[in-house]
Amino acid sequence: MERKFNKQPKWHIRKGDTVKVIAGNDKGKSGKVLEVVFEKERAIVEGINIITKHQKPSAGKPEGGIKKTEGGIHVSNLMLVDPASGKVTRVGRKLNEKGKLQRYAKKTGEFIK
Repeated sequence: MERKFNKQPKWHIRKGDTVKVIAGNDKGKSGKVLEVVFEKERAIVEGINIITKHQKPSAGKPEGGIKKTEGGIHVSNLMLVDPASGKVTRVGRKLNEKGKLQRYAKKTGEFIK
């Protein structure tokens, strides 16, 4: 069933979260989420999955060159680092005091943000 109002899916990570890579070439590294691409189910994490792009000389940049930038990594390969304890944790959702659904760390039981 398609959502009527909020088309954006609810995931365990968001922009600004600190995550740890649990699978792939950068396994064990951690960084801050810069962007989440919902259509491709990927996230761009600071310092993770560095790719090189060869830039052709143009009028704006006559020297061209090789540019290093972060590539996307699938969200299933990322795990949230709990801001309170600093350890990786699974994420759940439950109602807070105001009756709003909010993310919480399953390891500590504390709300995230």
